[in-house]
Amino acid sequence: MKICLIGAGRIGAVHAIAIASDENAKLHSVVDFHQEAAEKLAKKYNTITLSIDEAFENNEIDAFIIASSTSTHADLIEKCAKVGKPVFCEKPIDLSLDRALACAKAVEESGIVCMLGFNRRFDPHMASLKNKVDANAIGLIQSLIITSHDPEPPSMDYIAGSGGLFHDMMIHDFDMACWILNDTPRSIYVSANAANDDIAKQGDVDTASVIMNMNKGAIVTIINGRQASFGYDQRIEAFGETGMLQVKNVLEDSVILSNSSGIKQTKNQHFFLERYGKAFHNELVHFMESFHSGTQPSVNISDGVLALKIAEAAKESLQSGNSINL
Repeated sequence: MKICLIGAGRIGAVHAIAIASDENAKLHSVVDFHQEAAEKLAKKYNTITLSIDEAFENNEIDAFIIASSTSTHADLIEKCAKVGKPVFCEKPIDLSLDRALACAKAVEESGIVCMLGFNRRFDPHMASLKNKVDANAIGLIQSLIITSHDPEPPSMDYIAGSGGLFHDMMIHDFDMACWILNDTPRSIYVSANAANDDIAKQGDVDTASVIMNMNKGAIVTIINGRQASFGYDQRIEAFGETGMLQVKNVLEDSVILSNSSGIKQTKNQHFFLERYGKAFHNELVHFMESFHSGTQPSVNISDGVLALKIAEAAKESLQSGNSINL
């Protein structure tokens, strides 16, 4: 698969690594509105840069990966639909639910393969928990707790264009909850604040707890924070009728020192590239398999619409102080 990568920033570089790590994929070209960034990434992988117009007129390109800023996602997905090319797009589809729905309609009408970047579904640890839930290993799930803390806040420029914690960060956890439980929320309630003054000035929060009542009866608790001194904090606990399933943090190494001073171990892996490196590769493989088989991927644009709908409800709950029905 010859892939054109749109977006040469932090997440674009992650996708470039995934492409380079698979013998069945080739980074055909890089597009970025900042030409210097595009040239730097293209040079690293011995490929070319193209403009947006050149990319969508190029017949050599098999598929597109969209890793540019959120405000460009819907327009670029629709361009892919128009030329009939498969597309993988990072979340969210857009910050507007109406715009996302219009984009999803264009994708559906075109029939193209369109995959959304909820990479945690493809992490071996998370996938194992999901498989055990599906196999009824602990019976009916009564509660699901998802904890996610970044090691440090992003830049304020990033925060300003991100759409906020619910649309940018917690949207992954909304998707994980629906995916693990094979269910959707009936209602959502949010409590949140901003401990970081700079984030507060952006009108955003950096600490949030969410409770979702799911349609099949499970209660989901999601805890997010923008800063954890001990590294990337990614934990899940599913409690069921007959037991509990947990995914714990992955550490920098598995060595534990025990002596008269106590017991010591290393910190969590630093951030998403270290923690989810395998997941980024696995989702690329799934995207390529969908392309070659002509089938829709397991996580598609409808999942992106659902997660965005929940994020919108979470924002409404925070603003109103009330539980919001979905």
